Amino acid sequence: MEHLTTLDASFLQAEDSDPHVSLAVGGVSIIEGPPPDYGDLVSAFAGRAQDIPRFARDKVIASMQPYHAIDDGRWAEKRIGKDRAKTTYAFRSLLDSGATLAFGTDWTVAPLNPMLTIYAAVTRRTLDGKNSKGWVPEQKISVEETVRAYTYGSAYAEFQENVKGTITPGKLADLVILSRDIFKIDPKEIENVKVVFTMVDGRVVYEGPE
Repeated sequence: MEHLTTLDASFLQAEDSDPHVSLAVGGVSIIEGPPPDYGDLVSAFAGRAQDIPRFARDKVIASMQPYHAIDDGRWAEKRIGKDRAKTTYAFRSLLDSGATLAFGTDWTVAPLNPMLTIYAAVTRRTLDGKNSKGWVPEQKISVEETVRAYTYGSAYAEFQENVKGTITPGKLADLVILSRDIFKIDPKEIENVKVVFTMVDGRVVYEGPE
């Protein structure tokens, strides 16, 4: 069987007039692998507004690393302009358009701590402290949406959603216990939450002090 190969679209480095920005979600090749209904996997950073609906339409999976939103948000507008910044790390717009998000940390480029990834997607509070309500706040998403993108979304992107990605009978027992309930606390406090227990495929691989 065949599926669409991974494509890394470096949107931040492309000009609006560059046809590759528009065609990046369509210019793919075919390789052997899982069925074609999975679509392509694109590293999505600062796309154009008119391209966002194409992710869902063309079954393109948006691979994103939310931590960069609170890092790049300190300088992005100076580099790409205010209008382009509105669709930078456009989590909300992509989800609302029906796209599938697959989150990760981008370690070693960014911190490995997954709590920072969740914190970034939910708050978008930049590292310099200048955006207390979030940089491009209309692109914030909920904790539930973020966790789904980080778990099921990433499993789906590697064609493993029937094996892992949710705590479901028959799937791998991959799970963690956290020091606090991230679904109930103030989102601003998520960055300080610790992992106290980790299980991978039913095996305990970490037990913290708490």
